[in-house]
Amino acid sequence: MDERHRAVVVVILFLALVVLLGLPAYGQILLDVCASCHANATCEDKLDGSGKVCNCKYGFVGNGRTFCQDKDECQIGASKICGQHTTCHNTFGSYFCTCLAGYSPSNNMNIFIPNDGTHCQDIDECRITGICREGGQCRNLEGSFDCSCQKGYRVRNGHEPFNPQRGNASCQVVDCGWPSAVEDTVLVSTTGTTYDSMATFACDEGYVWKSGGNKSVCAADGLWKGPSLVCEEIMCGNPPLIESADRVWNNNSAPGSTVLYYCKEGFYNMGGMNLSVCNENGFWTPATLSCREVLCGEPPFLPHTGLLWNGSSTLGSTVTYICHVGFYHSEGVSVSVCTDNGYWTKPDILCKEVDCGEPPPIPHSVMLWDKSSSVGSRVSYKCDQGYVSIGDRNESVCTVSGDWRGASLTCQEIRCQKPVSKVHSKMLWDGKSHAGSVIYYSCEDGFYTRGLRNYSVCGENGQWEDVDLWCEEISCGPPLILSNTKLLWDGRSSPGSVVLYECVDGFYQESGNHISTCSVTGEWGEVTIKCKALCGPVPFLNNSEVVWHNRSVVIHRCTAGFHSWRGSNMSVCDSSGVWQRATLKCIEIKPPINDLLIYNGDCLQWKAEKYEKDSELYKVIYTGSRDYQRSFHDRGKRYINSKADQLELCLNLYPVTNYSISVTAMLAKFTATITTNTSLPVPPAPIVYYEEFETRVPILRLQRWPNSLDLISLYQVFVLPVEGIMMFDCSAPASLNSSSTSLSEYITAQLDIQNVGTRINFTLGDGFFYGGFYNSPLESGRDYYIILRVVSQWKTASKSCCALWAKVTGASHVLRVSSLSAAAFVGGITLVIVGGYSVTWFIRRYKFSI
Repeated sequence: MDERHRAVVVVILFLALVVLLGLPAYGQILLDVCASCHANATCEDKLDGSGKVCNCKYGFVGNGRTFCQDKDECQIGASKICGQHTTCHNTFGSYFCTCLAGYSPSNNMNIFIPNDGTHCQDIDECRITGICREGGQCRNLEGSFDCSCQKGYRVRNGHEPFNPQRGNASCQVVDCGWPSAVEDTVLVSTTGTTYDSMATFACDEGYVWKSGGNKSVCAADGLWKGPSLVCEEIMCGNPPLIESADRVWNNNSAPGSTVLYYCKEGFYNMGGMNLSVCNENGFWTPATLSCREVLCGEPPFLPHTGLLWNGSSTLGSTVTYICHVGFYHSEGVSVSVCTDNGYWTKPDILCKEVDCGEPPPIPHSVMLWDKSSSVGSRVSYKCDQGYVSIGDRNESVCTVSGDWRGASLTCQEIRCQKPVSKVHSKMLWDGKSHAGSVIYYSCEDGFYTRGLRNYSVCGENGQWEDVDLWCEEISCGPPLILSNTKLLWDGRSSPGSVVLYECVDGFYQESGNHISTCSVTGEWGEVTIKCKALCGPVPFLNNSEVVWHNRSVVIHRCTAGFHSWRGSNMSVCDSSGVWQRATLKCIEIKPPINDLLIYNGDCLQWKAEKYEKDSELYKVIYTGSRDYQRSFHDRGKRYINSKADQLELCLNLYPVTNYSISVTAMLAKFTATITTNTSLPVPPAPIVYYEEFETRVPILRLQRWPNSLDLISLYQVFVLPVEGIMMFDCSAPASLNSSSTSLSEYITAQLDIQNVGTRINFTLGDGFFYGGFYNSPLESGRDYYIILRVVSQWKTASKSCCALWAKVTGASHVLRVSSLSAAAFVGGITLVIVGGYSVTWFIRRYKFSI
């Protein structure tokens, strides 16, 4: 029914009521204006107070009674009615405004009417946590934003600035690698290898911190800065040198040592301290000794002489004076020396005119000379009769030096050489060797003569005649062997040789002579010794030998390869004729360290071989290196003092490391060496912050600490759709992407641990690739569990651990439970433990760590 029909009905009903009630006539009824107003109008008082009037509501135009139609406010333009960066929406009787993409209303409502001053302002996307991801630094732009990398991060897969929603660019933390070794220092600790990590160094044993800082910091350029630490050995070193001075020093440079300086020869002391002492700071106290060189100046001049001088006038320098040509050195000293008083010694050389004088005679020769003795004069020599000339030149010349030179002639009498010696003979000779001299030969005592001729004559040719003579030795042969005796004999059988007879072990000399001498007749003298048994043969001890014995005492010792353990080493023959046997026990010598082995990965075990119960000091040195980390070096030293026969020592070695371990018995001075490769352990899990999300793009958080396994470890992010009873095996492989239908769970990201920081904010489902895995958006309306798996791999070995990271609730049904009910729900999910790997589930918003 429209408004007009409704008004007619109202009038008819009103008239009927008047008739029934006996009201005044129709012409007397007052009209109700407000009842006649249009539905989209309001009834208001007139301004003059004369009654009511119908006015269309705001947003409508018309007469207020019969019609009020909608007014389109947006037709004048959105910017004029709603303001900048807006869109206008007309409604029945009104309108509303919305902001363009990249802008938001100032009243934080999705729609607004600007009559309260609401306007569209730029959205600061940088307020969204993690919008630029780890290491990113956001910059807000008008209607948009871009990202750049913070200090300590570098852009990957792009360049700065970048928008992570338009490409694969992201920021990667700078990693400096393991700090390099510094000379004379050891690496004490390190907080990691990524940007702003700090490594602390200390001086090695036997060195002291001399200067510089001991910290090294990983800089933004990927290089370690520092340390500037300089370590020096705690010694003063060689004392300083003082110019022109020598030192008296015993080569000791420990604190308190002294060195005494004195001026070198040719220098004199000008004053100053000549003593230096090594102080506790490792420095020599300064010595101020000053030495000045001794100089004699120009040498003196002498007549008829020239100088042989190198120009030096220091102490000990020499000048040699030589006579000029035509003069010779007659007498006096020709050398002048610079003395320590600064003066040259005075030479007294005398140069005279050259005159060779009479030539010198040569024995047993005559001169052929014209009596001239001037320079160049010559004289010849000839040997006398009966002498022979020896030498090449028989002529001398008068030289400028005033002497005769050149003749090398020697006249030697003709004589026989040294006579020939005959073995075991002696010569009868008067010592003369001229022609006709005779030598007679006779055999020595103990030898007799054989041959036809026993003399030799010196001939005219200067040779001795041959002698037909030889001497043979007189020999008694081997001595006689007597029972129960042994011989003390040097093996000689010549006259005068002696043999001593001794009774053998267990016998003694009762009577008789025990010495026999070889006579000149070739026979041994008679021996009458008689030996009587005493205690019998020397006692025999296992693994021993006899060092010394007489008739009653025997000294034993262990043979090679055996060691004296206990007991007496002496056997004694007592008065009853019985040996009191030695109690010496000889045991086999074994190495001090036996059966060296490694158990439980880093524990040593060995057997100690000691001959006494004294304790032994053992030194254990171990060095480690890694094939996958060339900069890694581990070195340690341990000492253990023990009396035990079986020893054990655990060393707390690094995992996945090649070690060489030596064990030295310090007292026995014996070393045994063994090598081992430590195994791959289960990797350490980070601290994950479990949360439940209602968004399809949640930001997951974790915190970790650097570990030596980071180079061979990675993080894998698993997505598990919630589908009834679920099973997850931490050690089993998973589907590579979310499109797989054979397996419900899949890997959505894989991160190399060495390339991430210590705090990670990971955006799930951002559409990027991580380690070859697509981080696909989650499906709307489904619930998911997110699991983080930490995997360490080296060669064929692989170890892993898992942690529940988050739950994502789909938009179709939102699950809100208390902490207790959430724990019960999470506990309903079964994690299968296979091969020693386990997953632990924690209540949401609790820290989770393994």
